[in-house]
Amino acid sequence: MSESRKIAAILVSDVVGYSRLAGADEDRILARLRALRSDLIDPTIAVHNGRVVKRTGDGSLVEFRSVVDAVRCAIEVQNAMVERNAGLPADRRIEFRVGIHLGDVVEESDGDLMGDGVNIAARLEGICEPGSICLSEQAYWQVKARLDLAINDRGAVHLKNITDPVHVYSLQVGVRAPAQPAVQVDPVRREEPLPRLALPDKPSIAVLPFQNMSGDTEQEYFADGMVEDIITGLSRIKWLFVIARNSSFVYKGKSVDIRQVGRELGVRYVLEGGVRKAGDRLRISAQLIEAETGAHLWADRYDGALEDVFDLQDQITDKVVGIVEPSLQRSEIERARQKRPENLDAYDLYLRAVPHMATVMPADARIAAELLEDALRLDPNYAAAHARLAWCHEIFFSRDGFGAADKAAGIEHARAVIASGTDDATALAIAGFAIFMLGKDHEAGLTAVERAMSLNASCATALYFGSVIHAFAGHAAEARSNADRALRLSPFDPMAYGAHLALGVAGLLETRYEEAAPHFARAVQANPRFSTLYFFEAALLGLAGRHEEARPIVQRLLELEPGFRLRMIFEVGLVQNLADRFAQGARIVGLPE
Repeated sequence: MSESRKIAAILVSDVVGYSRLAGADEDRILARLRALRSDLIDPTIAVHNGRVVKRTGDGSLVEFRSVVDAVRCAIEVQNAMVERNAGLPADRRIEFRVGIHLGDVVEESDGDLMGDGVNIAARLEGICEPGSICLSEQAYWQVKARLDLAINDRGAVHLKNITDPVHVYSLQVGVRAPAQPAVQVDPVRREEPLPRLALPDKPSIAVLPFQNMSGDTEQEYFADGMVEDIITGLSRIKWLFVIARNSSFVYKGKSVDIRQVGRELGVRYVLEGGVRKAGDRLRISAQLIEAETGAHLWADRYDGALEDVFDLQDQITDKVVGIVEPSLQRSEIERARQKRPENLDAYDLYLRAVPHMATVMPADARIAAELLEDALRLDPNYAAAHARLAWCHEIFFSRDGFGAADKAAGIEHARAVIASGTDDATALAIAGFAIFMLGKDHEAGLTAVERAMSLNASCATALYFGSVIHAFAGHAAEARSNADRALRLSPFDPMAYGAHLALGVAGLLETRYEEAAPHFARAVQANPRFSTLYFFEAALLGLAGRHEEARPIVQRLLELEPGFRLRMIFEVGLVQNLADRFAQGARIVGLPE
């Protein structure tokens, strides 16, 4: 069994006093726990880009790309549990304990996680108070500047079977932190301070020179070359303002305050990192910081062999660019949510619409569509808004009645994107998907995705949509290639379900049902509120002869979409032989025509 090491944010939770609760009324507690997972916990994990690694009875092990996502997810669940437990007697309340740690983990080939990173998170959960969240010091420092809740510093704690003491912080959910006086930070002294620059009208980022931490001058060239490649890659993201190399490299070799960099270069975000050589190995670390607050939005490290230095440079560049884009977008969405409604422009309205499309379900897409229509009234030529609105209409058509008006509107908005000549890779990919699904125009859809990839080869969103289009068009090899690359670039992307769906369809195309089944299951896990994913999994299980396993999946599909009809599979862009095979499996498990 192959394995790999990585840094990850790990969340471990369990139910307080589960044995006592189950002993009193096992059927009731199991039913409530299943309902909580279906309606609250799993959707919240999905929204915050988490992956459920495994469940052990009442407990869960969840992996997140960032500690910020893990903590926000935990806070949201714990707050919701306070409301759900209101009015219940103490002996019937379900309360969770949560431990969160940022550390090194070992990932097995089946996706399971082990190692100290997991063990420490589990021990933190064990010392947690009911309804609380315990953070290790490593996790706490990632979110310190972003929390306005009361924190109890519990100091160094000896945890069971952990050799060294761990500094523990307890997060008191529902209790606000006391106001603190503003702290003045002395900027790095300059003989002639640079003037403060105004922020541009779109998200802005500077990539600082990476530090050479090994003392090997050869690595200086490697680090500088990698930063240049990252700047070039980020420059392909057309909604992002990227500072040129000549400006950001004035800070080379200097110790600077990130907030000062933000003021002097007029940027909202800063990417920094370092390179360290150890024998014939190189380690590169990178972190994305919000300049105004100094808060860390994302951090990771990469290892590789020195002999493959150029390949390693390309890999790291692709990963950094692929991950920075969704990280920046999440931060921009949060910023837009905090603005007063009367101050919203077309870009803010677009950002507010994006999260409502995560479930890919009509009720949420209706909210997104209203915001996108408002954005287009302010800016009729906004390609990204046209693309998302085309996708909304695809959702309405395929999961809400097959309305001819929705089909026509979706195609119209998709064609507006393609005709605009936009160089926004994400918008082109979404438009290609919409026109493929609604118009069954394989050539136009694939041409739009290929154009998107030529504009930005590191655009994970384009790769995710490309994987689905190729899969539905019957191109197994291309679907697998796009999906694998998308998951490598941005494994915790909200669109990750698309890659797993594409891999499952590729397996079905090659009649490898047992290989395809886990991919469909992972797609459902990645987006448990998207009804159609349950259809694909149930149909595959029907073809594989696993009828009993399909029963609860069919039931969940019809709960999410009571009006589901098999007609859907023939109305959208799947090639005929693929639609026929899915329909065969669906009929086996009893789905309605």
